[in-house]
Amino acid sequence: MANGVFDIELPDVPVEVDDSDDALEIEEDQYDQNPNINEIVESADIETVPLTEQTVNPGQEKTGPQDFELRKVLGKGGYGKVFQVKKITGKDANTVFAMKVLRKASIVRNQKDTAHTKAERNILEEVKHPFIVDLIYAFQTGGKLYLILEYLSGGELFMHLEREGIFLEDTACFYLSEIILALEHLHGQGIIYRDLKPENILLDAQGHVKLTDFGLCKEHIREGILTHTFCGTIEYMAPEILTRHGHGKEVDWWSLGALMYDMLTGAPPFTAENRKKTIEKILKGKLNLPPYLTADARDLVRKLLKRQVSSRLGAPPEDALAVKQHQFFKHISWDDVLSRKLDPPFKPSLTSDDDVSQFDTKFTKQTPVDSPDESTLSESANLIFQGFTYIAPSVLEEIYKPQIVKARSPRKTGTPFRHHFGLSIEPAHGHNLEPHCSYLGGMHHMGHHNLGAFGAQHTNHSHTNNFNNDEMMEISSAVPQV
Repeated sequence: MANGVFDIELPDVPVEVDDSDDALEIEEDQYDQNPNINEIVESADIETVPLTEQTVNPGQEKTGPQDFELRKVLGKGGYGKVFQVKKITGKDANTVFAMKVLRKASIVRNQKDTAHTKAERNILEEVKHPFIVDLIYAFQTGGKLYLILEYLSGGELFMHLEREGIFLEDTACFYLSEIILALEHLHGQGIIYRDLKPENILLDAQGHVKLTDFGLCKEHIREGILTHTFCGTIEYMAPEILTRHGHGKEVDWWSLGALMYDMLTGAPPFTAENRKKTIEKILKGKLNLPPYLTADARDLVRKLLKRQVSSRLGAPPEDALAVKQHQFFKHISWDDVLSRKLDPPFKPSLTSDDDVSQFDTKFTKQTPVDSPDESTLSESANLIFQGFTYIAPSVLEEIYKPQIVKARSPRKTGTPFRHHFGLSIEPAHGHNLEPHCSYLGGMHHMGHHNLGAFGAQHTNHSHTNNFNNDEMMEISSAVPQV
């Protein structure tokens, strides 16, 4: 052996090649050089296949605004609208969806908004879970982005909490258990949710939870990696977000504790007459627990709202496992939760698949109009949204399912076409200081109240993450800088 190369002596043995099966000898007079095509087509042993886009050039279904009939307005925001729509073409014709429409010109003005819009679309494509809203289609026109999501007719958990005032512990336990499994799945995918609150939790027609609004999520977070984006809703923000020390997945467990407290008492644990004082309470205030809470509920809230990150229930490495094992959930079968076998405490009273009774009549009574595309983006600006188009695999499987035909020959039909888009965008760092809607992550409103799941403006609730310059200075003076 020399220079790391093996010298191998091969015996000089003749190799016999039997190509008799491969040989094809045809005399020129054995086939017709000028065949009669019509005669061949009409032959009994020839199968005919219609020439369609699917058979000639199979690929993704071409879907656009023209394929959807506007039914109701469900909300409005600074960047666009959300509608209830019915699909009028394709295999899923007559299916009701929620259509979120965003104006590109409004989004591209702010780099963070562009990044958050892309992040939401990518996360919705990648994450499929029983308690997370499904993205069915995504497409774009010259001036607008469209997200077609499953229509969740049960409305916001926020609205039901507002009506009830507080939840019984069994009711809160049901909703918390489904939310925990959704957060566990996101964390397992390296995603921090960062905006858990009642407005971002929708109910489906059966009353089960669906997390929405992924515009503030952070992707690609591995253990030990911290991010520093200042974002979320103040009343549910973990202390480490406010202090800018850097944060990880533990912030979602703090928010879960704040949400649990809200469900059981009627308000988040730390609130005040202005944002500065609210932040001071989150950082230093005493946690007051009402005496009517059970010992297990009090213990869980305390452990979730630990300011010391490493001491907080759900801190690595256990994450959701530690939360699931708490005594508050001692009667819960987590397999039954995942399979949606638990009976929801609230079952929406609905008359049809397109019932909008659980949403604000301020919007549902408006005439649904998708305003014309008036703005034209430059070619370079439009490149920002390259790869936005998406079709759910379940839709593609249905579209390209083998068709049963009366074939004249025993040929097998092909396998269904499957397609997957693997685009992944890293959200930009920075301050996302505008409120957004849960179904409509990234659709901002310039007022001082949060938009709800479909853009409904809740004037009777204190949750907000919309700041003007004076308020931002006020907040900065209340938060220690690092």
